[in-house]
Amino acid sequence: MSVPPPDASPSPEPAPYIATESVVSVGWFSRHAERIAAAVVFILGAAAAVLMMPPSRYPELAYVFAAPAVFWAYRAPSWRWFLGSVLGAQMVAWTITLGWLGNVTWAGLFLLGPFLGLWVGSWFVAVRWVMPRLTGRPWAHRILAVLGLAGAWVLLEWTRTWVLSGFPWLTLSATQWQRLSVLQPAAYTGAWGVSFVLIAVNVAFAAYGHKLLAKGEDRARTRCPEFIAAMVLLLGCLLLTATETFNRARFHRQWANVAFVQPAIPQSVKWDESQANNILKTLETETLKAAFGGPDLLLWPEATTPLAVQGDDFMRSWVEGLVRKAKAPMLLGSIGYEKEADRSLRWTNGVFQVTPAAGLAAESYAKRHLVPFGEYVPMRPVLGWLEKFVPVGGDFTPGNKPGLLTVTAGPAGQVTRIGSLICYEDIFPSLARESVRAGAEVLIVQTNNGWFGEGAAAYQHAAHAVLRAVETRRPVLRAGNAGWSGWIDECGAIRAVLTQVNPGGPVRTVPAERGENAGTIYFRGGATVQVTRDARYLGVETFYVQWGDWFVAVSAGLALATWLRLRRPYIAPVERESADRPFTL
Repeated sequence: MSVPPPDASPSPEPAPYIATESVVSVGWFSRHAERIAAAVVFILGAAAAVLMMPPSRYPELAYVFAAPAVFWAYRAPSWRWFLGSVLGAQMVAWTITLGWLGNVTWAGLFLLGPFLGLWVGSWFVAVRWVMPRLTGRPWAHRILAVLGLAGAWVLLEWTRTWVLSGFPWLTLSATQWQRLSVLQPAAYTGAWGVSFVLIAVNVAFAAYGHKLLAKGEDRARTRCPEFIAAMVLLLGCLLLTATETFNRARFHRQWANVAFVQPAIPQSVKWDESQANNILKTLETETLKAAFGGPDLLLWPEATTPLAVQGDDFMRSWVEGLVRKAKAPMLLGSIGYEKEADRSLRWTNGVFQVTPAAGLAAESYAKRHLVPFGEYVPMRPVLGWLEKFVPVGGDFTPGNKPGLLTVTAGPAGQVTRIGSLICYEDIFPSLARESVRAGAEVLIVQTNNGWFGEGAAAYQHAAHAVLRAVETRRPVLRAGNAGWSGWIDECGAIRAVLTQVNPGGPVRTVPAERGENAGTIYFRGGATVQVTRDARYLGVETFYVQWGDWFVAVSAGLALATWLRLRRPYIAPVERESADRPFTL
């Protein structure tokens, strides 16, 4: 055994390992990566979902609002963190977007907002299931997944038209109400086709990001077929826009000079009998001012008069006298009632025509889709202790037909059939379609947004009228109690909107350019607009009007095909070496 020399010092012990700050930082981020990703997706998703909606000036966010969540789904995050993030973002976003509902009921806002957020956000369940299954799959599977997810979104939007009586407020397509470039497919597919394209682009952006940042096989791909497919869809929209909208002024034909009247009657006094005389004075003053220029047609908003124009002799006589003074026919929104055989009253929320020569016309329109708890109490035997928000009459009775109104207007005395939509009926594409199928040549929307204050509600509501105009290729005239009032042409272009820059100042009708002071849509007053019609669509029914929601069925088929294709793991075919493969360097 060897003994170390006495003067040899023992070898020093190695210094303890001390992690550098960067390693600690990387370790912390690795341990909390899922929480950080969830927070980022929540913030980006909620912010984009709010800012893309009217009246925001950032509708392009609709192309990317879901992309962060779709990108994250590629990494197969835990269901708990993923759904908590995306569903939470949608619940917050919808509650903020519907904030105007707080002017009527805070309880309703905090029930409806989160409910819609959960309903819309349920689409991300499909996203979380689909995206991790795409890695390593051939291009056909990945393109099918893009189309299938877009189809699933359309199917979800369609269910909102009928579940719990229906509330398809702000479908994704409504974000593009001021962007003609992507709206034109609605004449063929309905607004569903616009939503389809927007979702396809969201998924495509996420797929492209995944290709750039992924490791291994997916990054090695030279092309991103998902992105190419979405761009083809988008290019199709642009080509259709070029065909339908460019240089279309040569097809415009003069129809009528329409005077829009905004009486701006506050909701707090609208049904107060002690204020009836003041309301009638306001209506008379504003109507005669609007009639001064000799319009062909006067347009009042929904439920304008304090008493029923149909059923109340005084109210009928007063309106007929005003129309004779104005020397122009009028379409007005008002309530009406008729006595039934058992002496009970049948109340309706309707549109009526009054002419200087004949007075109140026999034909009228009764609102077909009533607002639950606003115009009637559903399940009355069970909920009979509740009262509806409109404090007049009993439960309103819905109409059962389009109820077209025949109007003689214009310099040549043209006879035009008018299709009416009252209040939120224009958010239901089927109602506008039914009216056009019945022969409507022009659509009018009469509404009272006085319930909801002077915030985003009127803009959000008006966005749906743009969609209905494109779907049916019919001009839409919209009259609001205090705004939004104006004219939308057959291609969805807003040709006129009533605004006022200074209180009591002149009323402007030309839409403001970007950066220009547009003024406010909320004011008392009126203006006359020269309305034209597009000769290409006179007497023509669009593909959507003829065939309805066929695209929803196609979307459902794409969603089902995606599920069938991806539900089993994919096994890539094994490439065999060829014995006679030529030698290459």
